[in-house]
Amino acid sequence: MYLEKLSLTNFKNYEDALFTFSPQVNVLVGPNGSGKTNLLDAIYFLALSKSAFHTLDALSVTHEEDYFILDGIFVRPDTDHDRTTQITISLQRGQRKVILADKKPYERLSEHIGRFPVVLMIPNDTDLVRGHSEERRQFVDAVLSQLDPEYLQDYLQYQYVLKQRNSLLKLFSDRNGRAVDHDLLDTYDEPLLYIGQRIHDRRSRFVTEFLPDVQAHYTYLSDARETINIVYDSDVSKMGFDDLFVQNRSRDIAMQRTTMGVHRDDFEFLIDGMALKRFGSQGQQKTFVIALRLGQFDQLMAAKQTKPILLLDDIFDKLDDGRIAKLIQRITEGSFGQLFITDARPERTEQLLANVPGDVRYYQMGQPTP
Repeated sequence: MYLEKLSLTNFKNYEDALFTFSPQVNVLVGPNGSGKTNLLDAIYFLALSKSAFHTLDALSVTHEEDYFILDGIFVRPDTDHDRTTQITISLQRGQRKVILADKKPYERLSEHIGRFPVVLMIPNDTDLVRGHSEERRQFVDAVLSQLDPEYLQDYLQYQYVLKQRNSLLKLFSDRNGRAVDHDLLDTYDEPLLYIGQRIHDRRSRFVTEFLPDVQAHYTYLSDARETINIVYDSDVSKMGFDDLFVQNRSRDIAMQRTTMGVHRDDFEFLIDGMALKRFGSQGQQKTFVIALRLGQFDQLMAAKQTKPILLLDDIFDKLDDGRIAKLIQRITEGSFGQLFITDARPERTEQLLANVPGDVRYYQMGQPTP
């Protein structure tokens, strides 16, 4: 699968632009602020219906404009004939975004997620290691949402029930604990526990399936200097969690939020049995997150029976020569499908990709955004 064409109207710094891409390697070059990352985000948005860098869709609209439109053609090569799908995403300020597949709307926007798998690798991916548990949950949830439509539905439903329960807890707290309607809370606890268990089980199975891929990539990139592991930490794993959850109700009311559940899960990254966050070097942390993304690529490829689009944003500036050489070797071997690379130094990229076979195209981005 690959993205053949992309049209952008009022998307970030692109007022009106049209690109035709190589099904193999596409290199976006130009100074910082010229729109390289914004173009990657447009591809990500077209595939997943959201930006990779912010949660508010309206932030993707060009300054002082009222709307944006993304329109692209995805191609799935076939033995008989290539199958194409036109995806159009538009947003008018103050309104809900519209997603069309071959000019027809989805019954549910979530149906779009996972149809066109994509993996984005960015310089601050190391925040997955150094940051809070929320960032690691978001990573796992994003991968599983592309892999498993049922997981995505469970996740959305869980977030909805959790929001409703938290609103109710705040209401009871404002009453200083008087007139707490425990029967009403029960109606939220039951689905939250049931859906939470499903989410927990799927996350647990995902880690089991995902870890060997990550370990294999880390071993390749690091020349097997150390071993890594991922440990899933969840309240739901505790014995008698359902009873503990109910017993925790008074604390929830005092805190005005649900303090136990899968929304508090974490994924601990280990190196030689120790916390990567505390004991891993910068090089080890970078290697780990690259292995995470390549493991994500493998999982999506196996589930979707097609190679995901791989977006590499400015990673050559953040990697040493050894790791760059390993990645280039994978590109040369044809391990990936359609690939997008951004770089502010075109001469460096041309040298690195000199021996990569196939259709390698370069795109000179415009001037830096003021």
